[in-house]
Amino acid sequence: MAHQRQPIKLYLFGYNSLQAAGWIVAIFMLLSNLLSTKSIAGTFASAGEIIWILQTAAFLEVVHGAVGILPSGVWLPFMQWCGRTLFFLVTACEIVQVQDHPSLFITFLAWCLIEVIRYPFYALNTIGACPHWLTYLRYTMFIPLYPIGVLGEMLLLNQAFPYMKEKNIFANFFAGLPFSYYNVVQVVFVMYPFAWIKLYSHMLKQRGSKLGKRQEKKKK
Repeated sequence: MAHQRQPIKLYLFGYNSLQAAGWIVAIFMLLSNLLSTKSIAGTFASAGEIIWILQTAAFLEVVHGAVGILPSGVWLPFMQWCGRTLFFLVTACEIVQVQDHPSLFITFLAWCLIEVIRYPFYALNTIGACPHWLTYLRYTMFIPLYPIGVLGEMLLLNQAFPYMKEKNIFANFFAGLPFSYYNVVQVVFVMYPFAWIKLYSHMLKQRGSKLGKRQEKKKK
């Protein structure tokens, strides 16, 4: 069985390492634009493309749970992926009027800081070489960064609503249906805080479990 797991471990190590490298590049591009222009204008132009690629590739994490190579299940990874992809990045790509909004910079920065911790943690855990400080960061930094990211997403979406309605994006896809993409995003906007609370509560429980075990070992 151990030999059968080796290709899977190698694949997961490679996937998470590539994601880690990609997010490091993304935060470098984001901060380089900020420092060179001394402005958040150009946030989407500087890092939007690579973040779109990384986030699209992250659907593999839903697949990982679905096929059982990770114990994460399907629902939570899918909920997180949808939260970023189905309306936020799609909206940011389609509604150019919001691409230089401060909430986009806030969200991209929060995402980058989360992922440059999360993916190295996953990669090193795959090979059993994750240091405690990285584990601590993984299960601590999400506490401020997740709410900041979600707040940025919702603020940006709120800014995009008027343009979305006016432009009627994805009209061809929704042709013949009694609702539009704008209506779908309105529903998601209302439901999203509740879904996020579920995910956040799950992470807090994980934090207690992961960091609590180490404290128990130290006491022994």
